[in-house]
Amino acid sequence: MNSFNTVRKTSLEKWQALQASKVPIIYLGAASCGIAAGAMEILEAIEKTLEEKKIEAKIIKVGCIGPCYLEPLMDIALPGKPRISYANVTPQKVPRIIESYLVKGNPEPRLALAHFGNGNHGFPEEIPGFFDLPMLKSQVRVVLRNCGLIDPEEIDHYIANDGYSGLMKGLLNGPEKVIEIVKEAGLRGRGGAGFPTFKKWEICRNTKAPQKFMICNADEGDPGAFMNRSLIEGDPHAVLEGLLIAAYAIGATHGYIYIRAEYPLAIARLKKAIGQMREYGFLGKNIQDSGFGFDITIKEGAGAFVCGEETALIASIEGKRGMPRSRPPFPAIAGLHGMPTIINNVETLGTLPNILRNGASWYRQYGTQGNYGTKTFSLVGKIRRSGLIEVPLGMTLRQIIFDIGGGSRKPFKAVQTGGPSGGCLSEEFLDTPVNYESLTAAGSIMGSGGLIVLDDDTCVVDLARYFLDFTQRESCGKCSPCRVGSRHMVEILQRITKGEGEAEDLTKLQTLGETVKRGSLCGLGQTAPNPVLTTLKYFRPEYLMHVKEKHCPAAVCRDLIEYRVVPGKCTGCQKCVSVCPTGAITGPRAEPHNLDPSKCIKCRACYEICRYDAIAGDAIIIKSARSTVDEQTV
Repeated sequence: MNSFNTVRKTSLEKWQALQASKVPIIYLGAASCGIAAGAMEILEAIEKTLEEKKIEAKIIKVGCIGPCYLEPLMDIALPGKPRISYANVTPQKVPRIIESYLVKGNPEPRLALAHFGNGNHGFPEEIPGFFDLPMLKSQVRVVLRNCGLIDPEEIDHYIANDGYSGLMKGLLNGPEKVIEIVKEAGLRGRGGAGFPTFKKWEICRNTKAPQKFMICNADEGDPGAFMNRSLIEGDPHAVLEGLLIAAYAIGATHGYIYIRAEYPLAIARLKKAIGQMREYGFLGKNIQDSGFGFDITIKEGAGAFVCGEETALIASIEGKRGMPRSRPPFPAIAGLHGMPTIINNVETLGTLPNILRNGASWYRQYGTQGNYGTKTFSLVGKIRRSGLIEVPLGMTLRQIIFDIGGGSRKPFKAVQTGGPSGGCLSEEFLDTPVNYESLTAAGSIMGSGGLIVLDDDTCVVDLARYFLDFTQRESCGKCSPCRVGSRHMVEILQRITKGEGEAEDLTKLQTLGETVKRGSLCGLGQTAPNPVLTTLKYFRPEYLMHVKEKHCPAAVCRDLIEYRVVPGKCTGCQKCVSVCPTGAITGPRAEPHNLDPSKCIKCRACYEICRYDAIAGDAIIIKSARSTVDEQTV
């Protein structure tokens, strides 16, 4: 155990030397969200400006700190002063930022977003603390505590901030005590099902076998979900330490990280982190002289959504087609290569070091009875402040969407929880506490943590079609209810969005959805109908408008609308003219424009860009040859 103390001392010295740096430090948000927003162009501008001004500074690339809508984010720390953060940075802004603060020492409020110090440290009052920003102040950062604050590619940064101390406590206490601590903490699996983590571990530990395996499920495939990817990109060692703790608890000797190949940055940082672990004695035959031996293999998945299911994931690692199998036996008894296997989600593993380091009672202070701790979510859609958040379980949807996310710009309509397998909840559910039981009772699920906010510009019928089409395409096809039932449901929804649906189709959707839920083999099929069933239940009038009036009130379904310019609202700003790909909109500046329906491809570009609501979507009168059914019979 002395070797860890030596390692920790060295890491602390390096970290303290960084904090006491005699040269400025520039932190750049370089996770996938930052890179997509232009972080690499910002990096080039920083390097060019420093060279031109002959300034010596250290540049550190960090992970996502949360508010993705502010990316690219760039922070500057002068010697002896806390970091100042700058948001929505462009290459053109970089010289002004460096000149104002790095050269003149003046963090201009019109440029700066926030600071990371305690108090104002002499900063102007207009510059708030970063974690006092509206999006951050209601959050509790447990899993994300290091993201955006440390260099994810430096193990010393992690160790200096109490990294691997949770593992060391676990090794001192023994595997049974580790399981007991996790049981007392009340940790439930963060992959979606919410099954008590310790129960699976106990079963696996008590099963006798020549070898046991530990798997990290990083196959995050939900549209709009990026919690797991962001955690790995921003703090890979937190996940790896959790993997070691879980492996030690169940008696596993080998582990796998199953991660989709579409996450190249996360994979690169994992590979580098694993190499550092070997160098520092955290992997191998005798980890930190404890007698515990463990090694890790990264398995890159091909992007099959169904491989998020445990048995399909195991089949993929074994080199087989990723298809679920019937259970029992459960993987904890007979999993990878027939050996006892535990699969935990990225966030579950990332939580473990905090529990082992701080204790079960510390963890239980967050959340509510039976739903302890925090949960990360990707907050996206028609929301003012989108990004990665972490909140205590039990916080209401209203608090998350409006207090943290700032609400929607247009009137709020619904929120889709749990990704494509979740449900679409209307405004009446805004005061629902976000926990496993409450969301299930409402007809949705927690899932891995996707929250998609919808406003009046969203057509729930089209949304249900989109999500069901996604899960239908991702179905492995092994069982008929999922393979056949979901396809028929998609076909019905497609007819409805084209104006060819009838009222009787709603009854068919309801019946098919319930059949698919009851009869499917795995979680993909059992939850696939959720978006349809919840929208049918909570937004039935919108379905009836599609099938009876052949009208899409959100002006989304192309076959049911025809766009036009509203002369009394059009200012002639020509923004719609500039984005129209077919030249359907014409007219001189400062005069109402004209829209030629024969050229319009209904791409919605003009509708989305107009700030004056001067583009309207009118219903097209469609006469169906199919017989209609009285609404009362539906």
